[in-house]
Amino acid sequence: MSNKNMTTKSLDEITEKYVGRVGTPERDAFENELRLDLIGHAIKEARKERNLTQAQLGELVGVQKAQISKIENHITDARFDTIMRVFKALNAKVNFNVTLLNQELKLS
Repeated sequence: MSNKNMTTKSLDEITEKYVGRVGTPERDAFENELRLDLIGHAIKEARKERNLTQAQLGELVGVQKAQISKIENHITDARFDTIMRVFKALNAKVNFNVTLLNQELKLS
């Protein structure tokens, strides 16, 4: 097997090819899904580090175990305040990074 015809592509190039260019609705939806999946993963890891079950975390937050499971597995779009209550119950610090894009704002 020869490597003469193989080329290396960056993750950005592959994502652009198969998902869409930055700024397209498809790419925006993909990146939003990825962010929500990462939040769910962070919650699950923090919960395990605190030695809590989903039921115990749900009790601390005031939601059912099923809701914690759905958030961790990104089965539902949880409300922002619920996610913040989860992080607060886990005694976790949350940082947000807001980047303004170079786009013209149009008001009607």
